[in-house]
Amino acid sequence: MDYIIKATLLKNSTPVGAELMSEVEGTVQGHRDGHGFVVRDDRQADLYLSQQEMRAVLHHDRVKARVIRYDRKGRPEGRVLEILARKKSPIIGRLLHESGVWLVAPEDKRYGQDILIPKNATANAAAGQVVAIELTEPPSMYSQPVGRVTEVLGEIDDPGMEIEIAVRKYEVPHRFTPATLAQAASLPDKIRPADRKQRIDLTDVPLVTIDGEDARDFDDAVYCEPAVVGKTTGRSKVSKGSKGAKEDEHNGWRLIVAIADVSHYVKPGEPIDADAYERATSVYFPRRVIPMLPEKLSNGLCSLNPNEDRLAMVCDMLVTATGEVHAYQFYPAVICSHARLTYTEVAAVLANTRGPEAARRKELVPHLLHLHEVYRALLKERHVRGAVDFESTETQIVCDENGRIEKIVPRTRTEAHKLIEEAMLAANVCAADFIQLSKHPALFRVHEGPTPEKRTLLQNYLKGLGLGLSVSDDPKPAEYQQIAAATKDRPDAQQIHTMLLRSMQQAIYTGTNSGHFGLAYEAYAHFTSPIRRYPDLLVHRVIKALLHGKRYHLSTGGVEAAPVVRKGAKVVRASGATAEGEQWEAAGVHCSTNERRADEASRDVEAWLKCRYMREHLGEEYGGTVTAVTSFGLFVTLDGLYVEGLVHITELGGEYYRFDEVRQELRGERSGVRYIVGSRVRVQVSRVDLDGRKIDFRMVREGEEEALALRAKRDKLAAHAGNELAAIKEADRAVKAATKGKSKGQGQGQGQGQGKIAAGKGARPPRAAKATARKSAGGGGRASGKPSSRR
Repeated sequence: MDYIIKATLLKNSTPVGAELMSEVEGTVQGHRDGHGFVVRDDRQADLYLSQQEMRAVLHHDRVKARVIRYDRKGRPEGRVLEILARKKSPIIGRLLHESGVWLVAPEDKRYGQDILIPKNATANAAAGQVVAIELTEPPSMYSQPVGRVTEVLGEIDDPGMEIEIAVRKYEVPHRFTPATLAQAASLPDKIRPADRKQRIDLTDVPLVTIDGEDARDFDDAVYCEPAVVGKTTGRSKVSKGSKGAKEDEHNGWRLIVAIADVSHYVKPGEPIDADAYERATSVYFPRRVIPMLPEKLSNGLCSLNPNEDRLAMVCDMLVTATGEVHAYQFYPAVICSHARLTYTEVAAVLANTRGPEAARRKELVPHLLHLHEVYRALLKERHVRGAVDFESTETQIVCDENGRIEKIVPRTRTEAHKLIEEAMLAANVCAADFIQLSKHPALFRVHEGPTPEKRTLLQNYLKGLGLGLSVSDDPKPAEYQQIAAATKDRPDAQQIHTMLLRSMQQAIYTGTNSGHFGLAYEAYAHFTSPIRRYPDLLVHRVIKALLHGKRYHLSTGGVEAAPVVRKGAKVVRASGATAEGEQWEAAGVHCSTNERRADEASRDVEAWLKCRYMREHLGEEYGGTVTAVTSFGLFVTLDGLYVEGLVHITELGGEYYRFDEVRQELRGERSGVRYIVGSRVRVQVSRVDLDGRKIDFRMVREGEEEALALRAKRDKLAAHAGNELAAIKEADRAVKAATKGKSKGQGQGQGQGQGKIAAGKGARPPRAAKATARKSAGGGGRASGKPSSRR
């Protein structure tokens, strides 16, 4: 044993790489297989931690580590030198009682090891229940961590337990502070006369909200009317109840997007604002929402409920016939939503203006048609600027009363969905442009183009397909859209579009504007959802400050007069400008991180529900489509169920499959069988891991069922024929024995000639016996089992 340890130390001390033996700091990221990584603060390559190194640390611990060696691919491996900070958040898991010992198996398998619980620290929880624990003794190289139960959540099968687990597992704030609840309770139920001051009254403008059937908070309302564009500055005050231009004179539209004025009620430094910033976003689960704001605001005072006066921030735009926003202005207003419409209802009206839905909303039909017209104009402009547009299938989980999946249905994107989407995009672009022109810091929604590595991978992939289309070294969104449009009817269109999507980077919030690659905008900001997104609330505050000729300071939440800079004067940056920029960057990182956290928590709950649902379908077979190809297997989405699972590479057959990263395919070396994204397969549900949120499939070969049935039939016929032949042979032996005995007896009592006659008569019985044997064997006279050619 001593020799092995010394050899390991000698191997680890071998100098490899320029960074060898350097020390770094970072956060431990555990892996369910037992090893882990150190995510470095300097954003360099993660350090691999072996299972042995992970014994003394836990997922999310802050550590100092040393680079000790590099693997064949140049990836660094580390050794933990010091634990800087232990994770203090509770760990969620199931309480188990094994061999007289209490322990908790963490729900998040990235923790890698069970936590021991003293007998007097179980809080009277029963074995099998889900509990939250806090550590009392950290792990070491030679001992397991020890903890105590702080909260008993209940049984694993309790309705909604998967959500209770997810909000704690991902540390989603799900309880408002007492100060926030007290402040929310003190808010009025309706807007007060003082709230209407210095606001434009748009209560007579027939604004409407258009949302899904299950929506509870309404943060945007829209209205459109024909307008003459080009003869006005677009900055004049909006006439109250304006009827717009005559239908035959207009060359554009006036589009109004009214957004709930959350910033009027949520002020910087107040308890509600502190809780909203900590959450940064609402989190949506099936049948439940963890809101960013208390319900009194999100579903009441700020929600643009029908037939109730509400405060709003308005983006009032003039849109040309070609879909360009010719002019816009922002202003605070008082509005009154004239109707709460659904996407389904609006789509039905647009499809049939004489149908029952249109008859019920007769007074709103002209306005909805104008909205559809401006949408089509905006859509034209979208195509001109080359925005990337992929058609994808989104699904909705329908649960029963107990919170279990009843069915999974596709969400159909109608013209109504697209109409609202384009209107919101137009308002968001105007917000970003207004802030850019004013040179005011803010949070932008940035989506950068592909990294050099992803671009090269995409170029090689497209080259391998022989499409004759590719992306340049400085790709533009229009290039992506051109490829998407040119390949939409190909059998492998899904694979090509998936590769295009994967080459792009993730959209983030940042104080440094770099444009939005996917939407092909030079500047883009989120303005339209302040009820559920904190960046939108910050954008509202900035716009309000600018409307009053002032500047908003993120650090203090205060507003002060903007410095007057004379034309041609040299701009001198204040010493605090850099510090303020860093604060906006930090806010962007916080909001982006929490957005990803919310997405992960939602996906975790959906995965749990799907695994629970598929446990009832073990052994069943389904058709499916390959949605991802990896070196270790295929991810397949089942038809009709929209559930994804893994066909491991070992389930593909008895040959070696090679993964081609460029073509994104698995190919069998002997058979040449290829699996790519979009391939049609038939699979069987073979295993469901509820804790790991994994579903495994087994490949059912094409024609395998028929082959199995044919083989079974052949075996049955062979056995049948064997039994028949044995019966015939047995009959032959019996007849021969009987004939031989009879002939012998006749030869003794009669002459030679009579013996020949007896022998001649004795030749008939064997044939009769054979026929009888065939009938008794059920052969019907045909031992082969095939129909006779004679009648």
